[in-house]
Parts: sequence; structure tokens; C-alpha cells
Amino acid sequence: MVKTRRLGNIFAADGKTVTLALDGFGFSATTAGVDHAARTVPAMAEHGLDNVLVTYGQAKNFAEYFTNVGMCLRVDVTTGVFDASVPDNMPAFDVTDALKVGADGVVIMNFPGAHNERATNAFAAMLAQQCDEWNVPFMCETLPYGYPVTTPESADPEVVAVASRFSEELGADIIKTRFAGTDDDRKIVENCTVPVIALGGPKSDHETYFAFVQHVIECGAKGVAVGRNITQDPKPLAVVSALNALVHENATAKDAMAIYESLDS
Repeated sequence: MVKTRRLGNIFAADGKTVTLALDGFGFSATTAGVDHAARTVPAMAEHGLDNVLVTYGQAKNFAEYFTNVGMCLRVDVTTGVFDASVPDNMPAFDVTDALKVGADGVVIMNFPGAHNERATNAFAAMLAQQCDEWNVPFMCETLPYGYPVTTPESADPEVVAVASRFSEELGADIIKTRFAGTDDDRKIVENCTVPVIALGGPKSDHETYFAFVQHVIECGAKGVAVGRNITQDPKPLAVVSALNALVHENATAKDAMAIYESLDS
């Protein structure tokens, strides 16, 4: 019951989530707009934001801004902060650290098929057991063959589906992963029994991104975890309002664009 309550902070009553990914400083040298976005979270919550992904430092230093949304703590970090490809990651925190900062869940990356999969699988399995012990939801960001899309297989929905189910079998309560934007994306959701949310991907124009979000929701995704398409937008509240309509109201990309254009911030 405690884990269910915490899941209810990450997902809205309809079982879907609009999540803001603020955790880029854990694996990237440059993450423009994140601090401003963190301070804007209370206003974003009024426009439909459900949850945030944060680093340990953010959970401490921006705590006052995260009181009205769910919060998942990233408990791994990159081993090469100046290498944008995230060549490897490492455990940095655990569930007890998440509880100390009031988090509702934890999140890590897992790289099935990559050179370091033995280590990421081991951390995922350990973390899943710890999460069950403390009744804390475990979100596993599953990226086959590694962080970047370097080969067609890295983004192949059939490969992503297998990797996602593998992470579920390690104990994940939520899967966060990449979608290709094709009809085969349904295979990812259909191959899992836990909620799957789509990661945000690269910064793109509004029409393209809203169409992508409409697509993943139609494929059965239970939401999106969005970083740069919110944090680097001149009207972040408008983006959140549009995403809220897409995720929670099954709006079309055209509807979302109209919402975005109707708001000033």
C-alpha cells in the first residue's frame, strides 16, 4: 500500500504522468535552463505537471519547489561528465538517500547489451530488492546498447521491447525508454506489464514534438519524461499545458499546438 501511495504521487489518478526531467547534470556537462525550470515547478504543477526527476543536489537545494509534485531521485551518475555519450555510469546513492530527501521513487539507467551491462544489471537488481524492502517505486531508464543511439538496433522497437521487459524482470516498477516514432512502438508497451513512459529525446520544434507525444500515448505509453523540450523552451508553462492535454485528455497534436499558442509563458 505504501508503494501504491508513492506511485500515486508520480502518476495522476488516470495512471499517466507528465514528468519533467531535471536530472541532466548527473550525466551532462551542459544543461541549459534547468535551474530556472526547477524554480518554475510550482507554476508548472498548476498547468498539469505531475512529477520531476532530480539529482541528489537538486533534491536538497531546490526542495522548496518540489512540494506539490511527485519526485524521483536519480541514484546513478555518469563516469565521464565531459563525454556526452555517457560511456558508463555508476551507483552514487540508494533508496535510503531517496527517503532522506523525501523522494517518491528512484531512477537509474540500465544498458542491456552494452559493454557494461553486467554492472548496470547488478545495480538494477540490487536496487529493485531495496525498493521492495522500503516500498519505494523503481523507475528503470532502459537504453539498449548504451546511452546514445549509435546503431539502428539501439532504437529498434523490437530490441527496446526486449530490453524493457528484461529490466522489468530485474524488478522495475516503471520503465522509461526511447520510442522510435513508428507503429512498432506498440511492441514496447505490449511486452511489459508495468507502466512504460517515453523519454523526451532531442529538442525539436513544437509540431514535431507534440505529434510524437500523441503517437506514444496512442501506442499505450503512460506518459512522457521531458527535459529540453520544456527547460529550453521560451514558454515552459505553455509546453506543460499542451503535454497535459496530450497525456491526460488524449488531445491531438493540433489541439496541443493551439494550447501552446494561446499562452504567454
